[in-house]
Amino acid sequence: MMQIGAGKRRLRQATLLLLLAAGLTMAGCGHRNPYYDPAKPHHTPDGFRNNYLATKPSGLLKWQWDRITQGLPKVPANNYAFPVLRPDVAALRANRSDTTATWIGHATVLLQLRGVNVLTDPIWSERASPFSFAGPKRRVPLPMTMDELPHIDVVLISHNHYDHLDRATVEKLNAQPGGPPLFLVPLGIKPWLAELGITNVRELDWWDKTSQGGLDFHLVPVQHWSARSLTDRLETLWGGWTVHTPPDDAAPFSMFFAGDTGFSKDFADIAERFGSFDLALIPIGAYAPRWFMQAQHADPADAIRIHQTIRAKRSIGIHWGSFEMADESLDEPPRLLAEERKKAGLTEQDFAALQHGETLHLSSSPSSASGK
Repeated sequence: MMQIGAGKRRLRQATLLLLLAAGLTMAGCGHRNPYYDPAKPHHTPDGFRNNYLATKPSGLLKWQWDRITQGLPKVPANNYAFPVLRPDVAALRANRSDTTATWIGHATVLLQLRGVNVLTDPIWSERASPFSFAGPKRRVPLPMTMDELPHIDVVLISHNHYDHLDRATVEKLNAQPGGPPLFLVPLGIKPWLAELGITNVRELDWWDKTSQGGLDFHLVPVQHWSARSLTDRLETLWGGWTVHTPPDDAAPFSMFFAGDTGFSKDFADIAERFGSFDLALIPIGAYAPRWFMQAQHADPADAIRIHQTIRAKRSIGIHWGSFEMADESLDEPPRLLAEERKKAGLTEQDFAALQHGETLHLSSSPSSASGK
């Protein structure tokens, strides 16, 4: 029965691969970028591009074929039985002063700072896909429901891939009791949200700044790409986010959310502009095979380099453990992170891979931050 099930799964994957190949042959380039500014190097007449990556990733069909024929990714050693911690929902909902970061899973983190509740790339759906029957399936249960969240004030979206911009989730957040959150998004995503009736949106270009709830937010360049179909590649912008308390704050705090990215000189540019960060949320998963993923997805070694380059005092590994987005097993990223951390002379306090649902309690001074 196991072999029959695996055979059906591979047949379904092969069918989707054929559809993908057909779609790629039909993909055109008729879009015109309504935000185009020829003075900005990352703008193009039909979309956007990275600062330091001249070539576009290629080999998608080969990668997908290899996955099917080699049966990748392999089932993790724990057979997907990852620890899932139950957050202290009452404490999170009552919190108005403590600085906390709760890893929900994948790239979704609840940041509580100065009484403002910020949610990064929220996805509560069971698949990171436009389809209910196919695409990456959630392998680890969610630690809390959306109804258990505190009132969300700000939602940060890094880009429009399905594992970072989930329609059902943003629609429910928009309908939360007490009014919708403010959605901060890169250029091009606002019209898509408007089609869903989501209008409390601010759209930013790289290095743009906006403020909300006494916090400052910047969209910053990272190395990735965008698409929600076979025909809209690079039409909307992508990026990471910084969050800062005001400069005159009695105990300043700063956070960097990388979203989804490969390693690039962008991080040196970010460090030059902002100096350092008290907390960084850095991807450590979806990196294999390196010949295909390296430019767009950091592996644990790259994540350590990002941590060091932006001079983060403390980092959390994200973008792993929920969806099988690439060829590595779901339990590999934290193992490799521990190895790379040791090579770099860092401790788990410096750069941790949290358990699903785990909350870090942070003070404004990381040297006095409490543990898990």
